[in-house]
Amino acid sequence: MRITTIGATATAVAVLASPITSTPTPATAPVLAVPAASVVSKPAKAASVHGEARISYIESVHDDIRFTIHAEQTPFTRPMPPTAPEGLPTDARGTLKFSHSRGEVTGWAEATVDCLVTSGRTATLTAVVTKSNVEEPGARLGISVQQGGKGKPDRLGFSWGVVNVDPENIDENGQLVRPQAGSCMAPAPFTTVIKGGYKVIHAEITKSPTQPEPAPHHS
Repeated sequence: MRITTIGATATAVAVLASPITSTPTPATAPVLAVPAASVVSKPAKAASVHGEARISYIESVHDDIRFTIHAEQTPFTRPMPPTAPEGLPTDARGTLKFSHSRGEVTGWAEATVDCLVTSGRTATLTAVVTKSNVEEPGARLGISVQQGGKGKPDRLGFSWGVVNVDPENIDENGQLVRPQAGSCMAPAPFTTVIKGGYKVIHAEITKSPTQPEPAPHHS
């Protein structure tokens, strides 16, 4: 995969004990217990990032570069035997699209999201290319998103261009070959959104079902 100029541009009810006194308690109607089946619990929040934006990239300030992201975490839905037969807590689904136009030339790609992890207003995800005129099908792309706040713009980073370079990895023509991005691996969001934006929903990652509970600590 060669580096190109235009390219893969998450109800415990607290019961307060009252002091016991000898004061008689007025008679009250009996309290009926609510059947457990009738208690509706809210579904667990899922980490996600959605949005579409144009960015400003220092290496291509006059180019039109856009990213559309719709990703949601779906823990333990991508089995990876034998090391992770249930999958990972960061498994995800969704789509990534980008386009990079310079004059009359446009590089573009569509990819399927496979991993997502969040922290506050920041999300990191990866997606595997399905269609593109600049990337090879099967290539994994890394994206980071930071939702702005207090008047600050959103930001975005991507795993090509000025990052993810291995100086020892060159092809037969002496050109640098971009290493494959691992799942959920992406740089810090180093570009600025100048149009549009993203919404990041944070959720803590889910504990692996096969991992044992930590042993109790005895002092």
